[in-house]
Amino acid sequence: MKVLILVDIQNDFCPGGALPVPEGDHVVPAANTLMRSGAFDLVVATKDWHPANHISFADNHEGKEVFQQIELPSGAQTLWPRHCVQGTSGAELHPKLDTNRIDHIVTKGTSQSIDSYSGFFDNGHQQETDLRELLTREATLRGIPFNEVRLSVCGLALDYCVAATARDAARLGFKTDIILDACRAVNISPGDDLRTLRELTTLGVGVVSSREILPERTPSRPVELRP
Repeated sequence: MKVLILVDIQNDFCPGGALPVPEGDHVVPAANTLMRSGAFDLVVATKDWHPANHISFADNHEGKEVFQQIELPSGAQTLWPRHCVQGTSGAELHPKLDTNRIDHIVTKGTSQSIDSYSGFFDNGHQQETDLRELLTREATLRGIPFNEVRLSVCGLALDYCVAATARDAARLGFKTDIILDACRAVNISPGDDLRTLRELTTLGVGVVSSREILPERTPSRPVELRP
C-alpha cells in the first residue's frame, strides 16, 4: 500500500500567512500532481490545529521573543508566531490544494501544553494522533501486511514537521521516503535542511524526487545530498 502524507500545507505556512515558509506555496502544484497521478492508494493530510493558548506561541510567554528557545518538561521548545489556531483561516489547507483527492485529515498540536511537529506523536511522545491507527486500519481492510506499507512524505516544513513525521514513521517500522521537490524548509540556520536530510537517511528514510514516483514519467537519478 502506497500512502502519500501531505504535511501541514496550510495558509499560515504559505506566503501571507502568520509563519510563512519560504516558497511554501510552491509545494501545492507538486502535491496536486502527486495526488492526481494514481501512484498512491491513500492520501492523508496533516494539519496543525492549535488552541489559542498554545504553549508554542511566543506571545503566550511574557518577555519571550519569536524563535527563542525555552525548556519545557517535554524538551526544548522553539517559540513561534501565533499560527494555525483552530477555526481560523490560517489553519485551513491552502485553497489551491486539491482537497477532493485527500482521503483523511489528521489534526495535531491540539493540546495546549505540548507542541506536535510529527503527524504521529506530540514532541514528548506522550500522546499519539490518529495517524498510525488509520494506516493500520486501511492496510488491514486491503489485506496488506504492515511491512508492505510505504509512506511518501512531503509538505511544510522540511526541517520541522516533515522531518518529524518521517522520523517517527521510520521508527514505527514504515518504509518511508521524503519527496524533496514537494517540500520547503524554514532554515532558521542556513543548511538546516541538509543537516536534517542527512540525519534522516541514517534512520533509513529515503530521499526521492516526484519524477521517481510518477508513473508517466521517466525516473530521474537519485537525489544527491551535497554540502
